Amino acid sequence: VERSSGSSRRMSLRRPCVELSRICGAGCTEYTEASVFCSSSKMDLPSESLTAGQQHASTAVSLISGSVGGTMQVLVGQPLDTIKTRAQIAPPGTITGPMDVAKRTLAQEGFLGFYKGMLSPLFGVAGVNSLLFGAYAVSKRIVSPYPDLTVLQTALAGSMAGAVNSVLASPVEMFKVRMQAQYGKPNDLRLREAVRLMWEKWGFRQGIMRGFWVTVAREIPAYAGFYTGFEVSKQAFQKRYGSAQTLPVWTLLCSGAMGGIGYWTCCYPLDVIKSRIQMADQPPKGINYIADTWRTICREEGGRALFRGLMPTYLRAVPAAASTFVGYELTMEFLQKHTNI
Repeated sequence: VERSSGSSRRMSLRRPCVELSRICGAGCTEYTEASVFCSSSKMDLPSESLTAGQQHASTAVSLISGSVGGTMQVLVGQPLDTIKTRAQIAPPGTITGPMDVAKRTLAQEGFLGFYKGMLSPLFGVAGVNSLLFGAYAVSKRIVSPYPDLTVLQTALAGSMAGAVNSVLASPVEMFKVRMQAQYGKPNDLRLREAVRLMWEKWGFRQGIMRGFWVTVAREIPAYAGFYTGFEVSKQAFQKRYGSAQTLPVWTLLCSGAMGGIGYWTCCYPLDVIKSRIQMADQPPKGINYIADTWRTICREEGGRALFRGLMPTYLRAVPAAASTFVGYELTMEFLQKHTNI
């Protein structure tokens, strides 16, 4: 493979040909020696060198890997997510903190109460995370023709993916929040009943898609922080341990944890506002409903209410995001190694 440059120099690389097959189309999975002319120590070839079929295959790998990662995220993170949501939507003066929520949940519903509302994200996780990681793969190619992005480009690609992801994330999270708000009473609704009632009473826009625009406002900065935290950490580990294919699993766990912390650091107040809007009895009114809800919370409960539930959220972010990225990365590596995708 040649790139024309006045400062080109020759270097020999030993890497899986599954990576080189994206360029040469060889399609083999054996290790090989490759001689490359490039202008730097990285082999950053433009994504335009991929054929249309190869780009579609790359997106398909991201979709499948994203669904696996999302399923792991739900299974690992749901208990602390339930505590977080119940702390966010609790009326003023009814709880003393996240630990109080945890004690009440355990006393009234038992351990399974922490998994309340899991069916909504579990049913939607394949679509949501497939869309997210697929959109991120496409966004990276839009942002830059080269695979190695700068921090700013990574943040931009992540924010673009987050905006696209809102289409599915909004209804999935709306019903998750509503199911988590139920404390195990005899008249609690099942998921299908909650969906039917919202549809019959409010329709699609004000019912099923309630809180869509606040979800968009949350997802844009959230996934900028999510992917930036992961990619920056992963690149730091690569400098020490070599290529992405040789990174130990624990480095992916750490990088995923940094992604999760970055996610919530960038968006938490907006997540509180989203939960309040989606849990309200009436749909929001006007185009300024996000700012109106923000002002109402600050006026009635103080600015600290915008950060209620942050501690269990951070505790959840580490294992949940770590498991997401490990599931995603290992699935992608498996598919690239053992299939023709």
